[in-house]
Amino acid sequence: MKSGFKLVLVLVSCLAVASPAFAGTFSNGGFEDGTFNSWNQGAGYWNGYWPIIPTDFMPGGTYYDMGYNASAIVTPGPDPIVGNLLNRVYNGSYAARVNDSYQNNSVSVISQSVTNYTDPFIYFAWAAVLEASHGSTDSDNFTLQLTDDTTHTALLNLTYNSYDNGGIFHPYGSWFYTDWQIEKLNVSNLQGHDFTLTLLGSDCPYGGHAGYVYLDGFGGTLPPPTTPEPGTLALLGSGAIFAANWLRRRF
Repeated sequence: MKSGFKLVLVLVSCLAVASPAFAGTFSNGGFEDGTFNSWNQGAGYWNGYWPIIPTDFMPGGTYYDMGYNASAIVTPGPDPIVGNLLNRVYNGSYAARVNDSYQNNSVSVISQSVTNYTDPFIYFAWAAVLEASHGSTDSDNFTLQLTDDTTHTALLNLTYNSYDNGGIFHPYGSWFYTDWQIEKLNVSNLQGHDFTLTLLGSDCPYGGHAGYVYLDGFGGTLPPPTTPEPGTLALLGSGAIFAANWLRRRF
């Protein structure tokens, strides 16, 4: 009896050594509880200063005003501007939309931090819709930042606007949009560090043009998309037509 008890103690001790203590991970990274639970939110009014600093619109920031918050949890379906060219959700039943398509100078921000992160990778997916507007410092825009809070360094710092929108954007009338973009960051040499992801979406500062961005799948692994991308759907459709014609000729 005693030897069996000792064996149990040895096994428990081995498991305790093998498992990292208090290993951190991101919570609700796919927004699958249908809320912004575990995320911090901020908002405000953009008066035209540049560059936009996300912390200025978070609680305690100079321009913080949640009356302008235009973020929401969204379900699968066509984007309200570009339609079926972009599904609002990358995977599962929900995603986050930061800011919206209504032009009112709004700035919206979401952010989440994790401590003692031990997974080797950080993944997330994003897609943006921006309305063509002004110049590089006064157009609707978004900023996506991933920081290593342990070393106070930026691992990722993306800023896009509707003027300098980059090659990943597609034109759609007076708007630009991206397909879902997948970010994969190798943090295997940063085991145990603390990280923060921040996403800001903003209208132009004159109240005439809107911009917003979607976020989904934030965590240690990235699930595959729930629905095929438009290009994949087109290929599937072509394949179905070919098969139908082949069967018709055969019979």
